[in-house]
Formats: sequence, C-alpha cells, structure tokens
Amino acid sequence: MWRGAVVVVAAGVGLVGCSSGTDTAAPAEATKAAATGAAKPAAGVGKGVVLGAKGTPCVLPVTFETAPKWTAEAVSVAADPDFAALAKQGTVTLVCEVDAKPAGHVGFVRVWTGGDAKETPREALEAYVGDEENASKAAYQEIKAGALAATEVSFTISSEFTDGPKPERAFAVSTPRGVVVVHLGGLDAAEHKAMLPAYELAKRTVALAG
Repeated sequence: MWRGAVVVVAAGVGLVGCSSGTDTAAPAEATKAAATGAAKPAAGVGKGVVLGAKGTPCVLPVTFETAPKWTAEAVSVAADPDFAALAKQGTVTLVCEVDAKPAGHVGFVRVWTGGDAKETPREALEAYVGDEENASKAAYQEIKAGALAATEVSFTISSEFTDGPKPERAFAVSTPRGVVVVHLGGLDAAEHKAMLPAYELAKRTVALAG
C-alpha cells in the first residue's frame, strides 16, 4: 500500500505522495515529507482537456476528461525500487495524479495501472482495497464507465487522522495493457462529496486510448 513517500515525477521533480486513503499531509506524513523533500506544483491541464493521450501530462492506457482547473502530473517510480514498492497497491501502481487544489478542494483523482493481463476489474479492485489496512464496508457493483464494462467500489477509511469514517470510491476497467484503476479520495467526507462530479466526469468519459 502506498503509505506516503516522495516519488520521482516523469519530469524529474520530486513529489510528496499521500496514501490512497489520506489526501493531505497528516502529522506523521508531514514529518515524512519534511525528511524526504518538498512538494512541487503539478503541471496543468485546463478546462475541457482529455487526459491520457500522447502530449498530455499523463500518457495512459485510457483517456478521460478532467474537471475545470484540476491539474495533472505523471508519476514515475522507476528510479528507485523502494519508492516503487511504496507506490504499489494491490496489483496496480500509481502513474498519475489529478490534483483538485487549483479548483479549491483538497484531494486527488489518482490513476493506477498494471496487474496481470488476465486480471478482471473486480479482482484488481478487491486487491486494491484489500491492501488498504484501514478500509472497511467495501461495496462492489458492475457498471458501465463510458462504453466500457467496469467494476466500481465504494468503501470507507478510518484512522487516527480522520474525523470519523471517510468515504472513498474507485472504478476499474480492463485494457489491452492491463487493468486501470481510477480512485477518488479526499480530505474528509465533505471534500469527497464536493469532488464527486470530477470523478463522475472521468467515469462518464473514459475510453481506451488510441
């Protein structure tokens, strides 16, 4: 599980990564960040941008539309095996963060890729949630994401840094390059709710990359 670490960004700039269950630096994570490096602003994508194609900040097996003012940056952990282990959850690895801060919210839509080519979206999500030690109340359903068959999960995160259980949501789709998981967290329940339209936009517009 990605519990918080500095990852190496594609552009060669260090980022402070947050756990899939925590989208701001809680006291323990802030201490780690101070010890390992400072966060840098993300590269921007503007209104109406479709993320995932060549020439966009994150080149992905899928494309989807980002919400206005949200910014995106690719994440690469290839430079350090230790970081690669920290940025893996279940069978997938973090490859892209879409940041809500420029839009006035605290949280991310994060994109994870990988897994076995034969792995189903349901299997990928079960492994993903199962690797989050603070997750509970996971509920799965088979859905359509864009025109693609998908599985979606909603669950909660509870920890000493959260004011009660915090909702999380993710969907997964299969591609010729493996499973893609798109996850929405948030600082708290209110931020998660405020950011749901951006997540729903990604889910509604997702398609296989050309």
